Amino acid sequence: MCQMNGYLSSYATLGLLLVLGAGVFVAAFTGNRLLRPARPVASAGKRTSYECGLDPVGADWAQAHIRYYLYAYLYVLFAVESVFLFPWAVVYNLPGFGTSTVVEMAIFVGVLALGLLYAYRRRVLHWS
Repeated sequence: MCQMNGYLSSYATLGLLLVLGAGVFVAAFTGNRLLRPARPVASAGKRTSYECGLDPVGADWAQAHIRYYLYAYLYVLFAVESVFLFPWAVVYNLPGFGTSTVVEMAIFVGVLALGLLYAYRRRVLHWS
């Protein structure tokens, strides 16, 4: 057997993990095919949509107001802001942080505040 140096052994580990992952994938789908019923029951009740225990009412196409998407977008915007602000706040008192760091974060928060102000001015934040 030839011995691998450190560089190639890391690729061998990666290759082994890929083969094992593919094996688990194939085993799961093979097990699913072997254990499922040979002929699944296809009744009319099984094919209807199910929503929280209520019978579906109306058509299957429903339009959503754009305001819901804007609320989701604003939530993601401020969730990302908190993700960037939290590590900065944790290491703020460490040596090496000067006024330039504070100015950079002030600019970051200012740009996000402008986005919030824009949304407020466009009356996006009004529910009714």
